Amino acid sequence: MNAASSGPPAGKHWTFADLMQFDETDLYEIYDGRLIPIHRPLPGFYHQLISGQLLRLLDAFIRPRALGKLLIGPLDVIMAEDNTAEPDLLFIARENAGIAQDWIRGTPDLIVEIISPSTIVRDRYDKLEQYARFGVKEYWIVDPANQSLEILALNEKRFVMHSFAAETGKAESRLLPGLTVDLAELFEPEDREVFWGERPPVRRAESPST
Repeated sequence: MNAASSGPPAGKHWTFADLMQFDETDLYEIYDGRLIPIHRPLPGFYHQLISGQLLRLLDAFIRPRALGKLLIGPLDVIMAEDNTAEPDLLFIARENAGIAQDWIRGTPDLIVEIISPSTIVRDRYDKLEQYARFGVKEYWIVDPANQSLEILALNEKRFVMHSFAAETGKAESRLLPGLTVDLAELFEPEDREVFWGERPPVRRAESPST
């Protein structure tokens, strides 16, 4: 039987090795052995624009200082055989470079998720717990709808808010001292497109005076 035609078997405790044998073209993450589909629609224009902007801003800080490797998803991050993720962006510090193999086999130092209507609950709850449990040192949550950035730092196996900014504010990293993200550079108003199912309001021409 072709597994792709019948869907994933119910009740199975999944591992990454199982997933590699599964005849399926869709993307999945694994949370404590539970298979989590990455729902369609896949990231749209505004999501990818923000992802590219973040990549540019982070790379401008990380690369000249040779701090490590910055990667953009989709990319399998295997924190454990039964816990995997597909972050939007991730950073691996130079001293942690050994986890970069065929995939990422271990815990990145920093993970970024750009939330969308289909991922907001998982990004804010399941992944928050999962990333803290496996020792991600810093977790960034980017909210395009509210034009905000939350930088959460690991403190005794749980995340605490380190820095928050919205609209034209600035957020600072604890993991990468000196790194400040200016949200005016991250969110460009003229590029706001369909993201939450709504287009920016169209300004109507005023009626001529009589």
